[in-house]
Amino acid sequence: MTRAPSKSPQLLPFVSADVALFSVCDAALHVLLVQRGREPARGMWALPGAALNPEVDADLQGTALRALREKLSVEVAHLEQVTTISGQDRDPRGFSVSVLFYALLPRDQVNAVIRSRVEAVNWTPVQARPSPLAFDHDELLAEAVTRLRTKVESHALPLHLLPPKFTLTELQRICEAVLGRELDKGVFRRRLRTSPDLEEVAGEFVLGAQRPAQLYRAAADFKF
Repeated sequence: MTRAPSKSPQLLPFVSADVALFSVCDAALHVLLVQRGREPARGMWALPGAALNPEVDADLQGTALRALREKLSVEVAHLEQVTTISGQDRDPRGFSVSVLFYALLPRDQVNAVIRSRVEAVNWTPVQARPSPLAFDHDELLAEAVTRLRTKVESHALPLHLLPPKFTLTELQRICEAVLGRELDKGVFRRRLRTSPDLEEVAGEFVLGAQRPAQLYRAAADFKF
């Protein structure tokens, strides 16, 4: 009896989601990095991420949200897909496909509790991050920063980086931190006058040395 030749196991790509989680601290754009607790690249800093688990993830956005939830105890209000990266050499485990997302979170809402496969977490300015990051995460982070800045340059308001109520000065400072440059106050305020994304909080102001500053919030149908 002739034995049929055995078939080689099908080689599947390693599929994952990585997240550039942004916030603003000390007037600068920061990103949350994790120190890897396992090989490959053990001990190196990286963007948080997770491998696709078809049994629990409806899609790769679900994978990204699970990575933030399980590794860092973070829930985000805004998550946006940036790009898809693939290749033979980006991960020593074999051919890999990664979908990159970025997320926005007010700094005072972050509770980065280490859960699994992570040695440490650190908020770091995007311009002063440790280098190199694990795998190709330097390139992924640069791509996410560019996408975020391009969107704010096109007059999208990054309200997810602010508390529920804020002044226009606080909003301008957040936009400046994202863009890495100062904005003309008069031009910025004139643009906001017709913005459908903002609404005044009636009767609520912040008292200061100058006249009271009106408080605002995101409109009910706001989308970044």
